Amino acid sequence: MKVPRSHPRYRSLKTREELSRLSDEGVVARTGLIAHGRGEAFDYMLGERTQPFAAKAARVAAARLLLARNPVLSVNGNVAALAGTEMIALSKAVPAKLEVNLFHRSQARIEKVAAHMERLGAKGILGRRATELIPGLAQPRAHCTAEGIFSADVVFVPLEDGDRAEALVRMGKAVIAVDLNPLSRTAKTATVTIVDELTRAVPNVTKFVMEMKKWPEARLRRLVDDYDNGANLLTARKTMAEHVIGEH
Repeated sequence: MKVPRSHPRYRSLKTREELSRLSDEGVVARTGLIAHGRGEAFDYMLGERTQPFAAKAARVAAARLLLARNPVLSVNGNVAALAGTEMIALSKAVPAKLEVNLFHRSQARIEKVAAHMERLGAKGILGRRATELIPGLAQPRAHCTAEGIFSADVVFVPLEDGDRAEALVRMGKAVIAVDLNPLSRTAKTATVTIVDELTRAVPNVTKFVMEMKKWPEARLRRLVDDYDNGANLLTARKTMAEHVIGEH
């Protein structure tokens, strides 16, 4: 399908085509196409732009990553397809490890997602050899690497499922989520939730990481300590409601 750049939904249609292609290749699970469509619906309620509350959460996420002892960025099929390059840029900026973790897990799919990220330029990507299990989480999503997610103190988990977000928090980890649905279990469980579209959110976090790298630790900690994720999610819900009402 050739989409003319003049089409008002050019970017959205191009993204859908890329997801479809990578689904055929096995990088994206077919159910991931459904999840993407659901996310797009919420993005309409944001006006398809980064709102101030999302930028605020992205700044706090950047501070969390910079303060972390072992930050890890989790990558699933949709993340690899939608924002693989952006995730690699963020991993280099922090720096942080990249680890493939899939809900629809098979060794073949792990390899396909890891290989896709490597074609985009990722180095040392984790996940091919998952030797640990996240406690209290049903397999296969519990599988992770000892040097990555299992020992991480901060985990960046865009497009996450609520079960794993809850399990990671129970382990004492700070969880940073990117979720367009402020009502989801992931959004409400995470330590920091960026209610924004993935390809806007990840570059924003990278931008803030680069801006804040020279900040003293005390300043970063104040930013983290002053943040209220519940209050930020409430603002997101109100903004969405106002946008919907304002359209009629």
